[in-house]
Amino acid sequence: MADHGTLEYTTAQGNDYEEHARTYALFTTMTKWSTIALAILMVFMWFFLL
Repeated sequence: MADHGTLEYTTAQGNDYEEHARTYALFTTMTKWSTIALAILMVFMWFFLL
């Protein structure tokens, strides 16, 4: 196999770890609030449609 040398991801050009952290924080926040909203919706459906 070809010898590609040592890969150094942390020194690659274009890695924007601050943006990655912000995107991940947004993803986890939106996932949390979406889950809460769906749970509330299910409770309201159970209450009003049963």
